[in-house]
Amino acid sequence: MTQPNLTRRRLLRAGTTTAAGLTAGLALPAIADAAQAPAQRKVVLVGANPGVQLFHRDVVSAYASVWTVDWSAQGSGSAIVLWHDGEVRVLTDHSDLGYWLERTFTRFFPEAEGLPWPEPRIERRAVRVANDLARGTYARAGDVAVRIADVLDRRAFATDEYDLGGRVHSLSLVTGPSAVASIEVRGRRLPGEIIRAGTPERPSSSAFVAVAEVWRY
Repeated sequence: MTQPNLTRRRLLRAGTTTAAGLTAGLALPAIADAAQAPAQRKVVLVGANPGVQLFHRDVVSAYASVWTVDWSAQGSGSAIVLWHDGEVRVLTDHSDLGYWLERTFTRFFPEAEGLPWPEPRIERRAVRVANDLARGTYARAGDVAVRIADVLDRRAFATDEYDLGGRVHSLSLVTGPSAVASIEVRGRRLPGEIIRAGTPERPSSSAFVAVAEVWRY
């Protein structure tokens, strides 16, 4: 992997960027351009998007972005976007929705920064997701399973300055940084561990639950 991933790990340990930054409410992607005034932005997605970023030997080894969409401009449904070994898989019960989620959102998230991110492989699969702030997240589709548990904190987060590839969005959610997480493929756990940082009063983690998520553009 490249040096940006090493830098990301150090910053995660400090609790100041990528997944840890989001769950701690400390850091945001840079704003690339001017956008529509926040008050005029329209809701484009309502749902939830828990995530797990694993590190192995100081580099990102895997990243999973779990989506449950109650309503969006592209319909409703669920998806797991998985990056591993330089490949991107989108396992989803609605192919158009899954492709839109990966192309519009996940590939621009801070967790994906610096990773080789090719065109995704769309796999039509039934997706099962259980997600709440008390027990964590369990998601399964095809041969992929994602688990997030031991939620450390619950707190609200909101911004009108979330840049997704030059398109600045508003985002609000309730998030829960978590102490335990894993990604399995074909019954085997992918190598790597999550990174925990922050303080006991305000913990952060590269694994987090998310609910009540609203994106506006």
